[in-house]
Amino acid sequence: MTRADLLAHLDAIGADHATTDHEAVFRVGEGEAVKQAIPGAHTKNLFLKDAKGQLWLISAEDHAVIDLKRLHTVIGSARLSFGNAELMAQTLGVTPGSVTAFGLVNDVAHRVRFVLDRTLAEAERVAFHPLTNTATTTISRTGFANFLSSIGVRPLVVDFRAMTVVEPAAAR
Repeated sequence: MTRADLLAHLDAIGADHATTDHEAVFRVGEGEAVKQAIPGAHTKNLFLKDAKGQLWLISAEDHAVIDLKRLHTVIGSARLSFGNAELMAQTLGVTPGSVTAFGLVNDVAHRVRFVLDRTLAEAERVAFHPLTNTATTTISRTGFANFLSSIGVRPLVVDFRAMTVVEPAAAR
């Protein structure tokens, strides 16, 4: 899907969302002025691959500390490393700097397991790139849950402060 397709999908499922265009933002720490102008919990998203080849998408609150050396023991994966750009494009349909939970809409084969920060799961509104890093889309908690349900994804919810699983994902 493209950005337009994604936003049309959100409209079709009745998800409450709003999109703001802005200059490209490539990593956490950039675009602080942009973030201040957009309400909601802002995110950092990591595309990872474990030593057994399983793909993972981690969506955490933008200031969360993620200990990649310990995370695999919490989520039940093999050791983790960053996935490459080609694999990211194949599975999520995005490029580096544009990684987003909305990319899961393009993972029709369900190759990527999704880990969601408890802070984001409990936020009233969450902000993600809409498949491109030149915009930010905020979505309500209910709208995001509906989005995930519409694409058949149930996240593994992790409290990154305590490094514990809060809500296990359903088996596929």
